[in-house]
Amino acid sequence: MKYLRTLIFSAVWLVISLGAAVALGVVGAAIYFAPGLPDVRQLQDFELQTPLRIYTRDGQLIGEFGDERRMPVDFEDIPKPLLEALLAAEDSAYFEHHGVDPKGLARAAVELASSGDIQSGGSTITMQVARNYLLTLDRTFTRKIREILLSLQMEQILSKQDIMELYVNKIFLGHRAYGIAAAAEVYYDKPLSELTLAQSAMIAGLPKAPSAFNPLANAERALIRRNWILFRMRELGYIDQLAYDEAVQAPITARRHVARAEVQADYVAEMARQFATDRFGDQAYTGSYRIYTTLDSDLQPMARQALANGLIAYDTRHGWRGAEDTDIPQSLAEAQDQTERSGLEEELSESPEVMETARRAAERSQTTVEGIDGDVSNWIQVLERTPTYGPLEPAIVVSTDGRQMQVLAQGGKLHTIEWEGLDWAAPYKSARYRGAKPSSAAEIASHGDLVRILQREDGTWRLSQRPDAEGSLVVMEPQTGAILALQAGFDFDASKFNRAIQARRQAGSIFKPFIYLAGLNSGEMTAASVINDAPVVLNDGSNELWRPSNSSGDFLGPTRLRVGLARSRNLVTIRLLQSLGLENTLDFLVNFGFSRERLPHGLSLALGSASLTPLEMTNAYAVLANGGFRVSPWFIEKVTQGEEQSVVEEASPRVACRECSEDATTTEIDGKTYEIAPRIANARAIYILRDMLRDVVEHGTARRALAMNRSDIVGKTGTTNDQRDAWFAGFNTDLATTVWVGKDDNTPTAEYGSQAALPIWVDFMSQALDGKPEAIPEQPPGIVTARVDANTGRLLRDSQGGGISEIFDEDHLPSQQPRRVESAVERHSDSQGTGAYEAIF
Repeated sequence: MKYLRTLIFSAVWLVISLGAAVALGVVGAAIYFAPGLPDVRQLQDFELQTPLRIYTRDGQLIGEFGDERRMPVDFEDIPKPLLEALLAAEDSAYFEHHGVDPKGLARAAVELASSGDIQSGGSTITMQVARNYLLTLDRTFTRKIREILLSLQMEQILSKQDIMELYVNKIFLGHRAYGIAAAAEVYYDKPLSELTLAQSAMIAGLPKAPSAFNPLANAERALIRRNWILFRMRELGYIDQLAYDEAVQAPITARRHVARAEVQADYVAEMARQFATDRFGDQAYTGSYRIYTTLDSDLQPMARQALANGLIAYDTRHGWRGAEDTDIPQSLAEAQDQTERSGLEEELSESPEVMETARRAAERSQTTVEGIDGDVSNWIQVLERTPTYGPLEPAIVVSTDGRQMQVLAQGGKLHTIEWEGLDWAAPYKSARYRGAKPSSAAEIASHGDLVRILQREDGTWRLSQRPDAEGSLVVMEPQTGAILALQAGFDFDASKFNRAIQARRQAGSIFKPFIYLAGLNSGEMTAASVINDAPVVLNDGSNELWRPSNSSGDFLGPTRLRVGLARSRNLVTIRLLQSLGLENTLDFLVNFGFSRERLPHGLSLALGSASLTPLEMTNAYAVLANGGFRVSPWFIEKVTQGEEQSVVEEASPRVACRECSEDATTTEIDGKTYEIAPRIANARAIYILRDMLRDVVEHGTARRALAMNRSDIVGKTGTTNDQRDAWFAGFNTDLATTVWVGKDDNTPTAEYGSQAALPIWVDFMSQALDGKPEAIPEQPPGIVTARVDANTGRLLRDSQGGGISEIFDEDHLPSQQPRRVESAVERHSDSQGTGAYEAIF
């Protein structure tokens, strides 16, 4: 008996001691962490975020960033079924506890100790509000203690209704939907008051894992989660058996309902977002800012479409790489049988009924499409959550019959692809090699394969695929440097890497005009100067000698600069750089915005070995287009704030002015005064170079551009070693445009700039200049025309016949062609000799 009393006494003291220890621990933690805790009272004045919006120069929306809570919800406006669904899913004891649920924490601790993982969670809704509003999301014990202390404080200051209101307006529910009202709009396109019980339970299932339990991305898992919540609601007495039976059998009705931007310019929208965060910090997303860019709402769609068309055309030439996915289950019930169960332990362990009802709901989600046998509910869901990339829509192969393929597309549409839309799909082997052409549709894809399809202009469909190559198209206004259009990849959703400003690629031959301009600007060279196109062996600074060659493998011998540029002769450009001097040329090139540190300090510079971005090259060509004024690229026209749209920032770029006098410092454009950009190249040298570049179009590597039937366009093709990069840069007076095509992994494209990049440039510029008058710059004073010997580039006297016409700076004329026949003999024979081919034959 004495032993029993002692045991009881000891047990009581143990419990008291443990309780005291816990109490002391809590008090100690509160004393230790309290000074560093955020002020809970700030939640009383919390304002809903207003998103950052990005526009074209004429006010068309191109992007929106920040929490999209267009419909703030008061507690009284939360429908009872949705409130109870949230309580069942997240915190059934919410209205009983004081911010912390000891049972929930104990249960989470036991799960952590027994399995190393927490399945049921231990955070109350109050704790989630503390975490979402006042703390970081790092998973540490320190943060959890701070979370608990803040929750206890919150319950002292705020009512349960206030806390719940903060919760339902803040929680992230997937697809950029923050808050329950935004989720109802995004998934169901309806107000909260119109949600069904099943839809309310589906939304309530999202806070735990907005991606894993998303009805668009993971329909089969979302069904299990939804039906577990409905099971809990029934067990807690929130709904009766009749409501439960109806709701658990309801099919998934969620669809993506998100308004698209008025102009698709995601790369520029992201550039503007980065500008805003650099300038305004986190306030960028909440400060009611509007950014107006320099984008032209007509040119940007043209640029996007031209690049997409060109990359698809390139990809088609190189073969079929296969389906994106294979053997996709046709029905949701089949997919559910195959779904991964990890992460659903809590839901599935509650009762076998959860899985059974989810299975029945999947079966009730049956969808049929005329022309297809059986349930296609999973195919419909897969297509719904698979993004469209550019003009390429996802589709699932239904059947292959001979030389026809039937596919199911988004919206339950059934399309038939005829053989002319399939026969291109010879298997891809490498960039330079394709396998044998297919003889039937079955050789290309099979039932249940996920593929891409493209609608042609005549309304028919063809098989396609996401291009293996990427690209960039940048358009600038030469006079101001404003970026008018920028497409930095095939599709932003497919790859967010901005190739226009981030991809440093070797420029190849589009860099050569700047070496030629250096010669013309120095006065040492003219368009008629002759340089030997012959083999050369150079020491490149390593143990090996460098033996550069022309892409054609041949040599022309003595070659005039005009011909050397038109035919992109490597050896001519190298010898030109040698004669000018590397340091002098570098000094000249940095004026075009090139970084001296990133330019090769060797003769390979002549061949475009510098790694530069498409935007850098476009800017350099804009200087050629505007007559030699150093403009800089810019894309933010103005930033406004608030409903009143008060101007926070406004651009004031330096601009080109051909007509202005040399001593002028400012000029007026559309009623605004701008500083004139410094001139960095002689107007005459620029004019002569432009005329030489016209020969690239008329007689050189860019003859495809003649199809535009315009005399005001000039440009240069470029291809780098092993055909890794394909370029075309060109302009008229109004637009400077550069196209780059290549692969992100820097493997070969197996095509030249004239094949891969030039057609894209022509496609865009044909549309952009359609109906526009030709824009050719006026000839500056001091340009003269003279005859020269075609072989030597020297001036011919009036008394010497033959020769060709060339334009020159009057201050830098070539020397005269010497007579090759003695004057006495000439007088005696009554003939004049020049030595030129034309004079002899």
